[in-house]
Amino acid sequence: MTARVLWLGSFLAVLAWSAVAPKDRATWWLEVSPALIALGVLVATRSRFVLTPLSYTLILIHCVILMIGGHYTYAEVPIGEWFREAFDGSRNNYDKLGHLAQGFVPAVVGREVVVRFDVVASAGWRNFFIVGSVLGFSAFYELIEWWVALLSDEAAAAFLGTQGYVWDTQSDMAWALMGALSGLLLLSRVQDRQIERLE
Repeated sequence: MTARVLWLGSFLAVLAWSAVAPKDRATWWLEVSPALIALGVLVATRSRFVLTPLSYTLILIHCVILMIGGHYTYAEVPIGEWFREAFDGSRNNYDKLGHLAQGFVPAVVGREVVVRFDVVASAGWRNFFIVGSVLGFSAFYELIEWWVALLSDEAAAAFLGTQGYVWDTQSDMAWALMGALSGLLLLSRVQDRQIERLE
């Protein structure tokens, strides 16, 4: 079984599970659509631009996080509830895992694209560009959440997932920033080795 078949099989299995009786169908579509867009991009570019195994693995993990959040809504994912109860927390923080991944995964995948196309030669400027792009995307995603809330009262609470936390938007962006920095610090060397083997 090839890695591609295993990846696609895992994606479709979690997607199918996620689609069966989700907590809120409109929220499910909103949460899962980025994973579906990612799948479309990967299918469209599979022969022209093959990514490293690291990038494919991280993209799949991020998609799974999105699909689990879509099935339950982020505020009600069971593992988040377990952590909330175990650590006497005031909210389900599964959404913070999602925002950490929203920084971590795009930073690592974006770094691969920037390195392979030699967009920015200096490592310092490259990291600055990647982190800035991730933060820009994170801020844009928060704007999307706000627009959805303005357009749909029903889906707003489940999609926003603020759970009464007034600093939720700023906290989400901070988690994305931590994710981006962590991804670049932890995986750059591993990624460089995989890029060398790929080329």
